[in-house]
Amino acid sequence: MKNTIQQFKYVDHLWDEEKAEALGDDQVALFLYRSNILGADLRITNYGGGNTSCKTIEKDPLTNEDVEVMWIKGSGGDIGTLTKSGIAGLYTERLRNLKNVYGGLEDEDRMVGLFNHCIYDLDSKAPSIDTPLHGLLPFKHIDHLHPDALIAVAAAQDSEKVTKEIWGDTMGWVPWQRPGFDLGLQLEKCLNDNPGIRGIVLGSHGLFTWGDTSYESYMNSLEVIEMASEYIANKIKENGSVFGGQKINSLPPKERKEKATQLMPLLRGLCSSEARMIGHFNDNDTVLEYINSNDLERLAPMGTSCPDHFLRTKIQPLVLQLDPKEDLSDTSKVLGKLKPAFKQYRKEYVDYYNSCKKENSPAIRDANPVIIIFPGVGMFSFAKNKQTARVANEFYVNAINVMRGAEAITAYTSLPRQEAFDIEYWLLEEAKLQRMPKEKPLSRKVALVTGAGGGIGKAIADKLAEEGANVVLTDIAEDRLKEGVATYARDTASYAVCDVTKSESIVNAYNNACLEFGGVDIVVHSAGLAISKPLEETTEKDWNILQNVLVKGQFELAKQAVEIMRKQGQGGDFISIASKNGLVSGPNNVGYGTAKAAQQHMSRLLAAELGGDKIRVNTVNPDGVIVGSKIWEGDWAEGRAKAYGISVEELPAHYAKRNLLNEIIYPADIANGVFACVAILDKTTGNIINVDGGMANAFVR
Repeated sequence: MKNTIQQFKYVDHLWDEEKAEALGDDQVALFLYRSNILGADLRITNYGGGNTSCKTIEKDPLTNEDVEVMWIKGSGGDIGTLTKSGIAGLYTERLRNLKNVYGGLEDEDRMVGLFNHCIYDLDSKAPSIDTPLHGLLPFKHIDHLHPDALIAVAAAQDSEKVTKEIWGDTMGWVPWQRPGFDLGLQLEKCLNDNPGIRGIVLGSHGLFTWGDTSYESYMNSLEVIEMASEYIANKIKENGSVFGGQKINSLPPKERKEKATQLMPLLRGLCSSEARMIGHFNDNDTVLEYINSNDLERLAPMGTSCPDHFLRTKIQPLVLQLDPKEDLSDTSKVLGKLKPAFKQYRKEYVDYYNSCKKENSPAIRDANPVIIIFPGVGMFSFAKNKQTARVANEFYVNAINVMRGAEAITAYTSLPRQEAFDIEYWLLEEAKLQRMPKEKPLSRKVALVTGAGGGIGKAIADKLAEEGANVVLTDIAEDRLKEGVATYARDTASYAVCDVTKSESIVNAYNNACLEFGGVDIVVHSAGLAISKPLEETTEKDWNILQNVLVKGQFELAKQAVEIMRKQGQGGDFISIASKNGLVSGPNNVGYGTAKAAQQHMSRLLAAELGGDKIRVNTVNPDGVIVGSKIWEGDWAEGRAKAYGISVEELPAHYAKRNLLNEIIYPADIANGVFACVAILDKTTGNIINVDGGMANAFVR
């Protein structure tokens, strides 16, 4: 196939000849490389969307004869991050022979089970529903993509006519049909009826393109997408405006972020009526152009067209009837406007389910919105974790681009509700959901940890993240925070420079938690310092800094956390990292010990006050955490060594020997104590858990 486009304006040409040449003649490796660079451009396909394949000749392990094998992205994978472990290898001939046993549209679900009888590579990922679409076409390399521009063509009124106008006789077109074996037959028929075409547009769905080599398939895909993008751009230029023009003005960027931060905990609480959710916010130019337009009111209820879109975003968004300049500080007043909107959305979703369900349909799922639009401000999304919320947001941006393009071409058309329901509640989709790994104990929760730049605080953040929480690391040392956040996977952590002695600094930290994840569920006050001096050497400055960091900081952290937790209406946890020294009288410790005792009693007072809000307040008391603890890096170690009449080097052994279990206490042990408080002891509040190896004089009772 001869390629004519050399410069691309609307897609990124990412093929690197040196990288490709390094892969040699390994067609599977080249197919994976092609997949990854196609998936790197969200204009070409969404996260987890699309499918790619290649066919090679392999030795049959049973007959030692040459057989054709198709390698294809497995179920649930993402082409942008696809590796060998994520693909399936099937005998092509066996797959094609399934035509002999196919019983029609009512037989689709059974056919998926039969794909397993076609497996060549025993390490294969489960084959996806798109497998026959690739297998019934003869080409060596095939790309099935969901580019915004192509779906705009596919979702436009008179889509077949538009396809002809753009590509002439070089592209085929098939009407909307749910993915499955019959759609594969339709693609095969389209090719037989139109030999020599370079690809096929799937109505309301996406694109199929191909080539004899991985590079040819890649270039063919880019060229077809480029041509559609250019066509749409010219149509928009001719029309002079999109989405009927602008209806309202956006707030300035800073004000948009402020409004989103204020609203996020309220929206999160409402979206979490059935299960706690994590949030994401987006106010990019594409979003603002759509949500501020005259056509929003008409287009939003129509819902999305591409199945990949509405499976992630639900059939339609919730559009808030709030003035962007509205004062959001009065929680009761704002909730008075939001609650009826959510109630109506849930009712409409239940009606949609009841009107479309079949005898064997899975039970109705969470009826809350995934996408929430606030004209003038931005777009929110809520899902079970940050990645899912972010990806849902990205998918709706793709849907916006589709509507934008389709409206410019002719007019946007969405799938009929029954067709959408049959995809959303497909038994195969339900089976995929049931195969998802069990959620971790702290999944769906957001934790803010002070003093998380290292030592005990970082160990706590690590443990909470390991158990499924999103974490916001705070500390006064930004370099440590950056290093710390870099240790987590994407969508897991954020950070905020925070001086807990300053109220405004704490406000900024909580704003970060709200904007990044939707709110906060767990707050751990681990920030601290230690000063060990006799009474006569303890200065007013020493006293004040201990009180400010440990006591005042805890007070302000708790006060602001409770305000957010009450907005969410989901309860919460506040954990104070105090010390054995708050319970035990020791020499040279008047400033530190007094502050730690104040932390402990404040926790008891807060527990008594906040129980009605289901906010639990507990204390973890470390002792002798020397290895890996930041406070032992300074004068504290020398002060304690002096108090015990030993050298600094002898401190770890000294502390280990003096506890009942003769154990060295590590930061990870304190983290386990915090985890127990927030994930296991769910009916405990006002408690003190000693993590000190057993110190009889520190026993609480």
